[in-house]
Amino acid sequence: MFPSHISACKVMSLRTPSSTAILQDFDFIDHFGFFEDGTFKQRYLVNDQHWHEEGNPILFYTGNEGDITWFCNNTGFMWDVAEELGAMLVFAEHRYYGESMPFGQDSYKDAKHLNYLTSEQALADFAVLIRELKKTVPGAQDSPVVAIGGSYGGMLSAWMRMKYPNVVVGALAASAPIWQFTDMVPCSVFYKIVTEGFSRNGADCSDSIRKSWSAVDNVSSTEGGLKWLSNEFSLCSPLEKEDVLVFKAWLQETWVNLAMVNYPYEANFLQPLPRWPVQVACTYLQDSSLPDAPLLQGISKAVKMYYNYTGNTQCLRISETATGNLGYLGWYYQACTEMVMPMCTDGVQDMFEPQSWDFEAFSEECYGRFGARPRAQWAGTVYGGKDIGSHSNIVFSNGNLDPWSGGGVTQSFSSNLVAVVIQDGAHHLDLRFNNNYDPSSVLKARALELKYIKMWIEQHSLSNKAAAPCCL
Repeated sequence: MFPSHISACKVMSLRTPSSTAILQDFDFIDHFGFFEDGTFKQRYLVNDQHWHEEGNPILFYTGNEGDITWFCNNTGFMWDVAEELGAMLVFAEHRYYGESMPFGQDSYKDAKHLNYLTSEQALADFAVLIRELKKTVPGAQDSPVVAIGGSYGGMLSAWMRMKYPNVVVGALAASAPIWQFTDMVPCSVFYKIVTEGFSRNGADCSDSIRKSWSAVDNVSSTEGGLKWLSNEFSLCSPLEKEDVLVFKAWLQETWVNLAMVNYPYEANFLQPLPRWPVQVACTYLQDSSLPDAPLLQGISKAVKMYYNYTGNTQCLRISETATGNLGYLGWYYQACTEMVMPMCTDGVQDMFEPQSWDFEAFSEECYGRFGARPRAQWAGTVYGGKDIGSHSNIVFSNGNLDPWSGGGVTQSFSSNLVAVVIQDGAHHLDLRFNNNYDPSSVLKARALELKYIKMWIEQHSLSNKAAAPCCL
């Protein structure tokens, strides 16, 4: 259930007439070339209930890999501060997600149509949208715009400030792993942090998961074992021998998702879950010395807590791990082209089966699926990698429980390139609505973030006054 005031978020669209002189003022399918000169309809959401004065600020959410209404309804921080700032809220949908399809139903048809699904094109969409809002909304011409985003959206908000400092006065980049790329951080860091989150609730918890992989192999080696696993995990379709790898990948992603959304209160982000869901899962995993069958019964109970906390789910599908609001196919393509994020496990520092990072195998997988090959170094080249010290007015926030924090900026570069680390914080907890169960660390983080946003707005105001012409 979403807070009632979210309903004030109006759905709006931006479409360019294809044959008029104002075509240049709106979103091109290709901002950086001149052969593909078509345009497309981009969706964005607006709330202006607190925006009453000319020049008041705009908080601009840089949309992620999914339906923008879902992110609108899960970014409570913007709603909580809007009245105090007198801010207009804008949530911009990322091209190729939700309803913002450059080629309509053909957008995912082939590599030719997917070619324009890049972060650079999305950032240009956002810049053009902001320009159009300032041009068409009375009183918005001189409004300072602050970019805000979480996860991939947080990466985009940081990059928005880096690439378009003339468009946004600052950026709040929450849980933004802008360094989770080739040769920037160890490929092992992500799964190591996942494991640490479970180990905090006792070594037997992570050890049980570590031992579960061989238990699955042992039990699934017979027809009777496969049937037992299917029944024990309440699977919608019976497991076949060829499904075992997919089943284990499903389990692995379940533990990752639990670590990401380990919030201190009941929440419904990826799934409806209890407060501190990792702690709840670990109550079923308290004895790693158990034989295979009882060990897996505990694993099953923990998994069902994630997928069926409400008790309304009849059976579980190993093809589904989270909400349908996320665009997995689009993100898969982005990971296969420019968002190359190396991941590996060793089964020692983490609780997963050992798996090395094999770029060549990954490249072949991508080519087979999309007809495109990844460019391992491109993200570092286009966005500067770890050499970001020349930029300004960005706050990077990371929770120490969040696996993505390993690829995030966790130390400040300067007084205006700031890192905020949130103890007991999961994935962009600071962007969520205020809650009575919030730890003091996230309350302090939000207060600091608001302080910087106010400072950027004030700097913009002073700059405008200094630049204003005067009469003699």
